[in-house]
Amino acid sequence: MSSGDRQIVKVETKGDPMEILRVFNNNVILARDGGQEVILTGRGLGFQAKAGQSVDESRISKEFIPVDGRDPDHMAMMLADIPPEIVSLVADAMTDCGITKGSAVNPILTVALADHVVGVLRRLKAGIHVTYPLVAEVTTLYPDEYIQAQAFLTYLNNHLDQALPQEESVAFALHLVNAGFSTGDLSYTYQMTGLIQQILKIVEETFSIDVDQSSVSIGRFITHLRYLFVRSYQHQQLKDSPQPITKAICESYPQEFQCASTIAALLELRLNGPITTDEVAYLTLHVARVHEQALREEAERRMENKQQNRQEGESPLT
Repeated sequence: MSSGDRQIVKVETKGDPMEILRVFNNNVILARDGGQEVILTGRGLGFQAKAGQSVDESRISKEFIPVDGRDPDHMAMMLADIPPEIVSLVADAMTDCGITKGSAVNPILTVALADHVVGVLRRLKAGIHVTYPLVAEVTTLYPDEYIQAQAFLTYLNNHLDQALPQEESVAFALHLVNAGFSTGDLSYTYQMTGLIQQILKIVEETFSIDVDQSSVSIGRFITHLRYLFVRSYQHQQLKDSPQPITKAICESYPQEFQCASTIAALLELRLNGPITTDEVAYLTLHVARVHEQALREEAERRMENKQQNRQEGESPLT
């Protein structure tokens, strides 16, 4: 396989040959490329190889560079448990489906997806069927990731001997969402999904409305909440906005500010950390948009009902 086929994340091209640092099995090695540690996979790449030797680059299938301070040895050990053809298939599927952010910026997503595929294949072989209870939540809260996950699953099934169940689209979508947290497990994504549902319920109960989760305002609100979760996880919450602006927002929308404060209290409890004043102000703006749209829709429904009743009252008797 040529170097153009590899999954490579590099700032510059190195001229010197790669040096083997550690051999994990016949298919996975840790190497040094210039001053950077990289994980290399390929059929037979580690066979009879030893630390200190040059890498046989003709055998390289995929190349991964850990990011976000990831331990390369741990990541390589995870890859060593996955057949190299599955790693290659998953990486190709990600490229084909446009999931390039995961493969280029966060290679741990490739490992997580490949590991999941291996797990599903093992369960199918053992006759074990798994159902996912979050189908409605995932399709509603993460529609873009769900569409990508469906395309990803279709690509896999077109190349695997045994097709994966359609329900796996839910799990793949959660992995795509989870990539925003730069973490390998889904616990934070599961927590976020449940909290978003709670937050929408708080908005509904505060203003006695039924939110349309397919509406533009709710879509923007959910997107804002997702980024808020990522900022909180990465300790990068919004702050330092001019105090008069945040004060004006909160005073202009007193009901919505109270609702946003309730949401912030829930988040502080569940995320075990404070929510900044700026974040509460932006939550207030989004809650206000949702509330205003709900009021407009309610007014439109009343007008339609009024017109319909008038038309029925004016219709001639038969």
